[in-house]
Amino acid sequence: MTQIAYGMVGGGPGAFIGDVHRKAIRMDGLAVLKAGSFSRDSEKSKAHGRELGIEDDRLYSDYREMARKESERADGIKFVVVVTPNSTHFEICKAFLEKGIHVVCDKPLTWTVEESEELERLSREKDLLFGVTYTYTGYPCVKEMRKLVSDGLLGKIRFVNAEYPQEWLANPVDESSPLAPWRTDPAVSGASNCLGDIGSHIENLVATITGLKIERVCARLDSLVDGRTLDDNASVMVEYAGGAKGLYWSSQIAFGYDNALRIRIFGVKGGLEWCQEDPDHFIFTPNGAPKQIFSRGRDAFSAEAQRYSRIPSGHPEGVYEAFANIYKPFVEALAKKLDGKKLEAGDLDFPSVGAGLSGVRFINRCVESNKNGSTWVDM
Repeated sequence: MTQIAYGMVGGGPGAFIGDVHRKAIRMDGLAVLKAGSFSRDSEKSKAHGRELGIEDDRLYSDYREMARKESERADGIKFVVVVTPNSTHFEICKAFLEKGIHVVCDKPLTWTVEESEELERLSREKDLLFGVTYTYTGYPCVKEMRKLVSDGLLGKIRFVNAEYPQEWLANPVDESSPLAPWRTDPAVSGASNCLGDIGSHIENLVATITGLKIERVCARLDSLVDGRTLDDNASVMVEYAGGAKGLYWSSQIAFGYDNALRIRIFGVKGGLEWCQEDPDHFIFTPNGAPKQIFSRGRDAFSAEAQRYSRIPSGHPEGVYEAFANIYKPFVEALAKKLDGKKLEAGDLDFPSVGAGLSGVRFINRCVESNKNGSTWVDM
């Protein structure tokens, strides 16, 4: 397949996540970086772009100029990757959609439900692909668990327990850190820090694997470090359509935990358990039978999960591969679309703008619940 040209907004000097995206996209060789606006500092942006091998005439002072000029080029980018702080996502994504350019955006998609609805409407009206990088859905084990649930091996789901503890914000923010300060600033991060940053991953992971739809939430958002405005710890009770219940906990003040996202799903026929820090294995426990450990690369997964397994068993696949497994179906679907071919449901195996909207709605309803004294709030 001919490499598809893409551009990036954000991800400049010292940025962590932009570099992860670029490396993940390079993994399959399906797309090539051709344009960018990497920093609000024009000179820094252009210097960084030159280091990445981009021609000067495709290094832009701001995203609006980039969207306009790239849309006018015969060889212009076909999609843009947005890896900027939360407060900027809406305007940047909207600018590229309005110019007919497909979009991949980091999560959370926007601040407000209305903004996310606007992006969903624009992408639908202009018939553009829109992906949201909920990283952990890219793991083969997650896709295989989704298949097991879909095939009915758990039966009717009764309860979901998911947690995401970290310790990296357990102390006051070091202002010299390139990562932490903006996340705890409401003017940049939005109405939530911990829930918006990592709790949204829980919501998406549960929805992806189980297909359950949240009906209402009851949330308590805590700011436990002195002087902090936004939450650094969040507890959410969940009720789903169909009667299942759930309990989510996300925390950035949990000493001893690095990135310990874990999910447990319990149905009438059995249970599933997976931990992100051991992403190549998951446990299936049938009702009345011993636990079964599934191993990526060793055990035969379904075709829809196996296509994302890259190397043999015992060679751990991690977050770069998970990111790449979001971009792989996105770029393949885009190539098919650019060739004028009809897309099937199986082509769209990446988190969509609809998933991004669901995440933003979840965040905002939890914030509302917390403000109302942790009352139940309908989704």
